[in-house]
Amino acid sequence: MDLERVDDNRFVAPSAPEKGIRTFGGQLLAHTLRAAQFTIDSGRFVHSSHSYFLRPGDVEVETEMAVEAIRDGNSFSARQVVAYQKGKELFRSILSFQVPEVGLEWSPQARFDVPQPDDDLVSYYEYWESQSPDLEGPWHGRNRPMEILYINPPEEPEGFPITEPQLMWMRVNEPLGNDRQLHESALAYLADATLIDHVLLPHGFRWQDDRLSGASLDHSMWFHRHVDTGNWLLYEQRVETTGAARGLGSGRFFDRGGNLIATCVQEGLIRWDHQHS
Repeated sequence: MDLERVDDNRFVAPSAPEKGIRTFGGQLLAHTLRAAQFTIDSGRFVHSSHSYFLRPGDVEVETEMAVEAIRDGNSFSARQVVAYQKGKELFRSILSFQVPEVGLEWSPQARFDVPQPDDDLVSYYEYWESQSPDLEGPWHGRNRPMEILYINPPEEPEGFPITEPQLMWMRVNEPLGNDRQLHESALAYLADATLIDHVLLPHGFRWQDDRLSGASLDHSMWFHRHVDTGNWLLYEQRVETTGAARGLGSGRFFDRGGNLIATCVQEGLIRWDHQHS
């Protein structure tokens, strides 16, 4: 999250901590939010973001963030942030911030009878590696500063449709202090970690299938309540629909008390190499 400030509206973000094929989408979500936060009053907090993945990023290269101030009202501020590498636009996001207000509060009761983080749960990294038999060494995603515990990983063989919500415990494993804005950026980082991976499950396939060509297309997120990303959060993820070579997934973050913290929706590209199917 250590962005270098070039001028009032331009920042440079560090390269990825992992060395995969392309930049992790959560890093772009987090860095664009962080850049926007540096251009608004510290008493305003993000309540929504709407983003597009336009080109794959290079994990070895720093990313430049250009922030445009769209509006600053009495209660709300809007920013557009564009991420570039080597002069080419990778990612674009519009974010809205609000001064905290007291208002009517309601969410559906959420009660999840699931194993807790201190129970014997498989890590998401172990699951990913078990589904990637051609992987040489540990999966690069292990280098991300987060912990993910998979509550109900798919155990059925290929070809068996899975439609139940996918449940995971998540948290950031680096100290972030008490900076609310920093924790909001960290939550954006977590939000992309697994959300689009499940759109193939209703068809009996897995995201790691080498017959697949897939990528994130867009992502929207709404922040409902203050969050401490150093504490375990339950991430409930569902597949809403697939079609037209795309899949749409939704996710909800809950704290351990069952309070809804944030809601996400993400769409991904699904293309198959039919010659090898």
